[in-house]
Amino acid sequence: MVGHPSTTSSWNFELERLHKKDLFRHMPTVSGPAGRTIIVDGVEALNFSSNNYLGLASHPALEEAMIAYTRRFGVGAAASRLIAGSGEAHRELEEFIARWKGTEAALVFGSGYQANVGVISSLGEAVDLILSDELNHASIIDGCRLARAQVQVYPHLDLERLEDLLRVSGYRRKIVVTESVFSMEGDQAPLRELDALCKRWGAILMVDEAHAAGVLGPQGRGLAAELDVWPEIQMGTLSKAVGVSGGYVAGSRSLVQLLVNKARSLIYTTAMPAGIMGAALASLKIISSEEGDRLRSILRANGETFRDLIREYLGYRTRAGHIVPVRIGDSRRTMEVSRRCLDNGVFTHGIRYPTVPEGTARLRFSLTSVHTQEDLHRAVSVLQSALHTDNWAACREVSHVRLD
Repeated sequence: MVGHPSTTSSWNFELERLHKKDLFRHMPTVSGPAGRTIIVDGVEALNFSSNNYLGLASHPALEEAMIAYTRRFGVGAAASRLIAGSGEAHRELEEFIARWKGTEAALVFGSGYQANVGVISSLGEAVDLILSDELNHASIIDGCRLARAQVQVYPHLDLERLEDLLRVSGYRRKIVVTESVFSMEGDQAPLRELDALCKRWGAILMVDEAHAAGVLGPQGRGLAAELDVWPEIQMGTLSKAVGVSGGYVAGSRSLVQLLVNKARSLIYTTAMPAGIMGAALASLKIISSEEGDRLRSILRANGETFRDLIREYLGYRTRAGHIVPVRIGDSRRTMEVSRRCLDNGVFTHGIRYPTVPEGTARLRFSLTSVHTQEDLHRAVSVLQSALHTDNWAACREVSHVRLD
C-alpha cells in the first residue's frame, strides 16, 4: 500500500483545488546546460526564464575550477561547518566575498533561501521589530515567520509608512529588510532613502542583493555599492549572476560570528562541497574583472533594446533593468500565453500566486548577456503573436494587462 486511504484522499482534494484555481504546477524537464537556448520537455527554445544573467553558469573557467577543487578536496564536505566541514575552500571564498563587498567578513550558506532564513530568524527576538517590504522574496517572508520578533509589513516602497512604523519606540533592535532589485517586479528599492531613515531612527538595514550582485555597481558589487550605501547586513546568492549555487551574508566580523553561533540553517546542515566553492570563486573573479564589466555592458544594452521593442510593438514603457514582467492577471490566460510562446520557440515561464499577489499573474522575461539582438526581436515578435492570439484587446480590458 502506498499510503493510508484517508491521507491519499486528502492529498487528492488539495490537488483538485489547485487545478480548479489554475495554480497546479509541474516541474518541466530541462536538457543541456543553461544558456541562451534551452530544451524544455523536449522542445528547444530561446531561454528567457533563467537568472544566469551574465551567462557564467557554463563558463569553462568555472567548470575547470569545480573539477580542480573536487579532485583536491573530494565530492562532499561530509560534515556541517561547525563540525568538520569548514574547509580551506570555504574560507577562501568567504574572504574573497568580504573584500569584494567591502566588509570585515562574510559567511557562505547552502542557498540564498537558507541565508535569508538563517539571518532573519537569528537576529529577531521578542524585544525586536522587523520591518519588511510587502513584495520581498519568500525566503525573507519565511525568515520573518521563524523569527520571534514583532514583524510589520510595509506597502511596497512606501517610505512614509515605513517611517511611521520606525517611529514606534520600546524595541531593543529594529531591522528593515528589503530586496535591492525585486525579483518579480524588476524595480529597485530607494536604498539611499532607506539608509537615511534607518540612521534617523536607529534601525539596521538588511539588503538582499540576489538580483543585483554581479549585475549592478562597480565590479558588480550590487545596487548598494552603485549608490554608495553601506547596509549593515548584505545578503546575496551565488546561484544567479554568479552562475553556481549557494548564498552568502557579508557584514561585520561580530555579525558573522553571531550567525555562526545562531543561524540554524547553517549549523544544522552539511557544508557545501568544495567544488561549488571553487567554481563560485572563479566566477566572482570574472565578475570583478574587466571581463565582468564587458558582460554587464552587454546586459545593459540588451535591456535597452528589449524595452525599446516592447514599447514599439506593444505600446508600453517598461522600467529599466534586466527583469521585465509582462503582467496579464488571470492565471489560466498567463499559462496559455506562456505555452504559446514555448510552442513558437521562446521559453518565458508564467508566474502565479502565491509567488505574486492574486490577480497579478505574469510572464517574467529575464534578460542575459548571452542573448543576441536577434533573440530579443524574436522574443517580442512571438510574445506579440501569443497575446494577439489570446484576444489582446479584450485581455487588456478585463485583466488589466500591463508591462511593468
